[in-house]
Amino acid sequence: MALRSPLNESEAPENIPLCYDSVNGSCPKFTYPIVIRFHLYVLFGTTVVITVIGNLLVIITVAHFKQLHTPTNYLIFSLAVADLLVGGIVMPPSVMRSVESCWYLGELFCKIHSSTDTMCCTASIINLTMISIDRFFAIKQPLLYKSKITIPTVVVMISMIWSLSGLFGFGMVFLEFNILGMEEFYDNVTCEGGCVLLFSLLSSSSMSVLAFYMPGMILVIIYMKILIIALDQEQTIQNMNLNVTRKPSTNKMERKATKTLAIVVGVFVSSWIPYFLAISVDPHFGYVIPPLLYDIFVWVGYLNSTFNPMVYAYFYSWFRRAFQIIVSGKIFQKDSSTTLLF
Repeated sequence: MALRSPLNESEAPENIPLCYDSVNGSCPKFTYPIVIRFHLYVLFGTTVVITVIGNLLVIITVAHFKQLHTPTNYLIFSLAVADLLVGGIVMPPSVMRSVESCWYLGELFCKIHSSTDTMCCTASIINLTMISIDRFFAIKQPLLYKSKITIPTVVVMISMIWSLSGLFGFGMVFLEFNILGMEEFYDNVTCEGGCVLLFSLLSSSSMSVLAFYMPGMILVIIYMKILIIALDQEQTIQNMNLNVTRKPSTNKMERKATKTLAIVVGVFVSSWIPYFLAISVDPHFGYVIPPLLYDIFVWVGYLNSTFNPMVYAYFYSWFRRAFQIIVSGKIFQKDSSTTLLF
């Protein structure tokens, strides 16, 4: 998401590396030393591989094992799809852009890349919002939960999530809502060989509030309420001194799922808040944030897609067992889908 200005006519082209030597208005190119470039490609490449494999394992796990065919896990499946798209489609071109400091894939793919990036980020936070609502209902109304939050209900929710995210991401970029009110400035600062997702003051404020700050506040409030309810229920059970074997086990699983998904929300907010703060503040100061710092903020946001599968693997023993079955090839055995993971 680096912002690169074209060279002034007074600058000597022969003294400044360009993305395209034979194109007027080409972006200047910063070339890292070969050793640094090698290590950057290794670092970014490893991140891409871990992100793709980790989220693919989550997707296969939820899809294959029948025991995991629950509303909450289908929402986790949808979240993993968004993270997989980030790792498989968004990250690889971003590696080239960050290391080579130029975009060589054309204007159309730049728009597709930016749209997919925005769509996946939007889908992630809406998925997380739906997951938080699911957890709240499961804790608040456990007797009504199974009758109200059904698989068909979740399928409709997921369809709406991706429809809204796709319309928002692709509509904003291809209809150029992101530069509304600053078209002339945008034309002056863009150049050949750059892929810029620049926001005007109006669009950056609107997008940040609608796509991050407001949903983020909703997530935090819901999980605070969930925590209060869970603590009250636990205290009530202790006071009543119930000697029930199955129900406490179910309550324990609900609390574990809630805690894990709360950590996922925390990772998401921590990963993306630097970027959203940057795009919110930068228009007020004339776009003074250096391109390198923008790149760092973007990659910190991308790392959210890398961390999510690690959170599941760390906190869920049944996810770890599922991963082992998949990696060992036992998933291809007859009736492996009916394996009890917990």
